[in-house]
Amino acid sequence: MRRFLLALSAIALLASPVAAAPGDRALEDVRILSADDMEGRLVGSPGGEKARAYILGRLRDIGLAPVEQPFVIKRRDGSETNGVNLIARIEGSTPDGKVMVITAHYDHLGIHDGQIYNGADDNASGVAGLLAVAEAFRASPPKHTVLIVALDAEEGGLRGARAFLETPPVPAGDIALNINFDMLAKNARGELYAAGGSPNPWVRARLEALVPTAPVSLKLGHDTGPDDSFDNWTYQSDHGVFARAGIPWVYFGVEDHPEYHKPTDDFATVPQAFFRKAVETVIAAARLFDEQLDTIPAR
Repeated sequence: MRRFLLALSAIALLASPVAAAPGDRALEDVRILSADDMEGRLVGSPGGEKARAYILGRLRDIGLAPVEQPFVIKRRDGSETNGVNLIARIEGSTPDGKVMVITAHYDHLGIHDGQIYNGADDNASGVAGLLAVAEAFRASPPKHTVLIVALDAEEGGLRGARAFLETPPVPAGDIALNINFDMLAKNARGELYAAGGSPNPWVRARLEALVPTAPVSLKLGHDTGPDDSFDNWTYQSDHGVFARAGIPWVYFGVEDHPEYHKPTDDFATVPQAFFRKAVETVIAAARLFDEQLDTIPAR
């Protein structure tokens, strides 16, 4: 009888669906978003529109109800183009009015001289991490309300982040923390950086607590020195807009690599084992900051 029951259990296990690991789904998101048919995801382009449609579909499949936040970009030559941010809200289980905003930009550089700048690391990888966090919080709700925000028009001026904070979907004073993902996929030393701790002791304490258990080699830094220096990343991605508004922030990303802003930033060059661990790390970080968001000092 025991052998028969064991056999039935084995059959049931084989028949039941096995949930994909976060890294598996995230890799597929990077592959799709950085494919040639996305045409480099330039803001205001058909490729950007196609990427936006894909992200909207993924958010809906996760069980969220994303909304679009359109905005106008005025160029120096007087012409205009349109950008669109995507915003999905996940209600907290014990909301106290504090909101955590998690961001990643989905635009990239488009096509130049016939070459497609696919932006696998910059920033299909960050969007994939954003979607992985959304799935994790959807499966196990956060304590605090979380906004999952795919930003447009980061390249060339952080325009999407600016538009988001100009007309935020929640009062700006309720935003307790911004976590931004930009380039999570490629580092020859297997290192992922977390910036934002040096200007904020509360953030630093939690990042230091995360380092020993992070699935990837997590380094702290790139948040001191002159504001315009190469080594200070405070204003070099969308979190910079939150920083200027006085909102605490955390930025996860890798250092620049030979494929940065080159047409060779393709999915084929993504070190998959490292990226999987990076995704696991940002999920763990999002959960840690959510769990302790009620202790963040008031601004």
